[in-house]
Amino acid sequence: MQNQSHIFYYKIPLVILLVVVFFSCQPVAQNEKQPNIILIVSDDQGWGDLGVNGNPYVHTPTIDQLAKNGIQFTRFYVSPVCSPTRAELLTGRYHPRGGVYSTSEGGERLDLDETTLAEIFQSNGYKTSAFGKWHNGSQPPFHPNNRGFEEYYGFASGHWGNYFSPMLEHNGKVVKGNGFIIDDLTDHAMDFISENQESPFFVYLAYNTPHSPMQVPDDWWEKYKNAPIDSTHRYHDREHVEKTRAAYALCENIDWNIGRILEKLDHLKLQENTIIIYLSDNGPNGWRWNEGLKGIKGSTDEGGVRSPLILFWKNHFKPLVIDQLASAIDILPSLMDLAKIENTLEKPLDGISLKPLLYGEEIPEKNRVVFSHWNGKVSMRNQKFILDQNNELFDLESDPGQSFPITAENDSLLAEMMKLKNNWTETVLSELDREREEIFPVGFKDSKYTLLPARDGIPHGNIKRSSIHPNSSYFTNWTSKQDSITWDTEILTSGEYKATIYYAGKEASIGSTLLLRQGENEVSASVDEANDSNFVAAEFDRSPRSESYEKDYKPLEIGTIYLEKGRHPLVIKAPEIKGAEFIEIRLLVLERLD
Repeated sequence: MQNQSHIFYYKIPLVILLVVVFFSCQPVAQNEKQPNIILIVSDDQGWGDLGVNGNPYVHTPTIDQLAKNGIQFTRFYVSPVCSPTRAELLTGRYHPRGGVYSTSEGGERLDLDETTLAEIFQSNGYKTSAFGKWHNGSQPPFHPNNRGFEEYYGFASGHWGNYFSPMLEHNGKVVKGNGFIIDDLTDHAMDFISENQESPFFVYLAYNTPHSPMQVPDDWWEKYKNAPIDSTHRYHDREHVEKTRAAYALCENIDWNIGRILEKLDHLKLQENTIIIYLSDNGPNGWRWNEGLKGIKGSTDEGGVRSPLILFWKNHFKPLVIDQLASAIDILPSLMDLAKIENTLEKPLDGISLKPLLYGEEIPEKNRVVFSHWNGKVSMRNQKFILDQNNELFDLESDPGQSFPITAENDSLLAEMMKLKNNWTETVLSELDREREEIFPVGFKDSKYTLLPARDGIPHGNIKRSSIHPNSSYFTNWTSKQDSITWDTEILTSGEYKATIYYAGKEASIGSTLLLRQGENEVSASVDEANDSNFVAAEFDRSPRSESYEKDYKPLEIGTIYLEKGRHPLVIKAPEIKGAEFIEIRLLVLERLD
């Protein structure tokens, strides 16, 4: 049965949600020491973007050492793109079950009737935090602070357009970052660890590199800007060498920051009681060396979904390389098992606990299969074979690059795998409603702030989006009083809201008027200050980008508006425009005052 629309999910009373989460998992005995957990996810880092996986052109000594001293999986699979993988990590369930079908404009939101890893650990005495890229719902109650994370610092939508002191949010409030974003996220994670060292803690550290734009600090770029790059790999004729160099520089920066975390744990004497997990969310975001695997990010072939998975727990895990099949859906049940949290969740998990493998034992699921899906395309794997999106069969042991389809003598094997794939499509994938109407909630009663970025708005008239990629875009080319922007919103709580926009505008726009309306209620303000911002940090782009550039957006308080409960679109208009063009708008913030 298909899940109901998001419009109704956030009407579930909070007390019911809390009761469900509280009773979903039984806490461990009080006298047992619970391990701290740090789950680190990089963004668009492929299997081949680590030295330990055979790439001599990228320098990742810290991660390589974690793998050599800990546990490394060679057959670990994620989804082809960002949001689905994150949903599977959070729930232990295939992403179609949680309603995730896109990476933008609401399609990335994780259904509210799904229980997250953070909710489970929070209800079992853990201090919980998330830092970095969330990408499973921007507005409360989809926001990380409403999904079990007590502390959140980062950005809740998809890719970001500026990595140098960018606009971020801290527990819903807009703030300015401090320095290079990966260093900044690591600083906040380390502060959280220090502040909560007496309690068991769960840290979800979701780095947003080496995802594009390929912005690299000078210190890290210097090493790679003229570095040799392999020109003999499978896709060398499609490779953009400068993008590859930038990706490797960003991977080394991640490696350095993980080293900082290890030093912090060592200083606090926490290493022996802290599990560290490292993985990526999908395949590489470019045609670079990837050990000959077929495809890149977005593909359900090996190159798009095989990810590094490294686990390290000092004096608990012995060095081990594991070749058994594993998936992102296994992370939640594995961590619950390691923390001795009993699973009493109402919804069944698709993942299994990998704990026996971590201690050199076998798991009973010898004939296990896992599925990869994106945009209607499905592949499936067992320990030896892959059935790809075109229903061609390959032997991954003898042909890991998927170069030679298996022919007719294996018709019985093909029929068996086709049956499993069709069954998954008819059951799991059929739960996904790609046609649902996306409405954006405002005024969730347990959250003070609602952020409505340009990516969730709809331009009318001459107004254009700054990029075809919505996530970090802004609205520009506002030239007429007939132009407008709307957000299709559901107001969850009636009351007074302070409205603020973040904008850029030329000198000629001073004296123009901006109006915010909901039904008969409206508030307006004049533009009294120019903000003729250039693109920020553009000089750090090491390869051409397709995403929007960012500007130095300034806040303009429009005033207080009364919003009526119910589904009402929010409209921004310009009753008066001075000059040839109105301001550019990046974000609307609504702060509930009562």
